[in-house]
Amino acid sequence: MAAEAEHPGSMPARRPDAAQLRISDADRHRVADVLREAAGEGRIDLDELDERLEAAYAAKTYADLVPITADLPAHPATAPAAPRPANLPASVTHDSSLAILGETRRVGAWLVPPEHRVAAFMGGVRIDLREATFSAAETVITVSAVMAGVDIVVDQSTHVVVEGVGVMGDFSQSRDKVPAELTPDSPVVRVKGFALMAGVSVVRKGAPKTGVRRMLGGG
Repeated sequence: MAAEAEHPGSMPARRPDAAQLRISDADRHRVADVLREAAGEGRIDLDELDERLEAAYAAKTYADLVPITADLPAHPATAPAAPRPANLPASVTHDSSLAILGETRRVGAWLVPPEHRVAAFMGGVRIDLREATFSAAETVITVSAVMAGVDIVVDQSTHVVVEGVGVMGDFSQSRDKVPAELTPDSPVVRVKGFALMAGVSVVRKGAPKTGVRRMLGGG
């Protein structure tokens, strides 16, 4: 068991420190955009811009990015995700969701891995992240839907980026049911993939319903 826990592909026993996670080139570019915008607004001068850009492109972890923009207006995609809600157990994780002529649901308290793959063929998948705990600052959900429906639900504090393509179908973010409340600690959920004669939607909702209404699929 000890050897398995040390394997790079295995799930760590403890929640990782989000601040020490490795960043991507996309993260560096987002910080660079924030810095250029700040320079355009006169918040920093050109010499500071050059120094901070150099530091941003040399950064390795989210912790390295924090001091670069700490004195600038908050940007939702430049900081690591905060642990979500700590009082809910999240020992169960799912690397993928598959629905073929049926339905798959991921709801309640579960641990969301950095990458989650969804495949649906003439079926339905519902992924509810409102009570989930994210294991990384950015979560990538890759969807392949054919003549199917995939619904992804996030809460007010989750930053969403939808990059999928609809082919004779729809792949989009629906109108928010509640106002977004993004902070520097907001986790990022990036949804990509394709929908062939299918529908993939991401919607922002309030807290899930409880009791009988939730058992009946409400919320």
